[in-house]
Amino acid sequence: MLYFISLKQKHYFMASLIKDTHWLLFKNYVQQVYPLPEKSWEKFASIWEGYQADKKQILTEAGAPEKYLYFVIEGVQRVYYWNEEDQEATIVFSYAPSFAGVVDAFLLEMPSKYYFQTIQKSLFLRTSFRQLKTLTDEDLHLNYFIEKGVYMAFSGVLERLVELQCFSSEQKFRNLLQRSPHLLQIVPHKYLANYIGIDVSNFSKLMNKIKIGE
Repeated sequence: MLYFISLKQKHYFMASLIKDTHWLLFKNYVQQVYPLPEKSWEKFASIWEGYQADKKQILTEAGAPEKYLYFVIEGVQRVYYWNEEDQEATIVFSYAPSFAGVVDAFLLEMPSKYYFQTIQKSLFLRTSFRQLKTLTDEDLHLNYFIEKGVYMAFSGVLERLVELQCFSSEQKFRNLLQRSPHLLQIVPHKYLANYIGIDVSNFSKLMNKIKIGE
């Protein structure tokens, strides 16, 4: 009985974390990707639950399934690759408002090749693959929404590949400042340097040379 009560209390606590402003943030983001009819939005919103994670918490490990798709309300996270030779590569950062997690593993229902970790204490909405799949199978608008989200993500991957392969270190640093200047105050610089594919010492030199807003 005590265990059952604790589960109910935990569910209530998680639900109480999500405020009306959080739902509005989520809805506005979704509608920018693909405008959903109100009935479709209500069905979509019903499958998400609140979830809070501590700083530096591993939410998904390499080799494990990605159980959830996340929507970031607060905090910063990263997806990264790591191997036994201690080689590490930060692939993407996520922060509000955006979807997050190891999305390819989630959608393909396959073990993750990457880790998903919080950098700050984070607050999310999250849903499972089964819940999402059930809705997209029965609602054409939601299916279009997921398709467009995947296309947008793929477009972003192509842009990032061009940046990594063709841009100079200074160009990559300036692009980071334009896209996400707040990350400089939150994320360890070794992660940022790794993300844009430059040496940490060069990153420090660029920090001293180029100021935000230049």
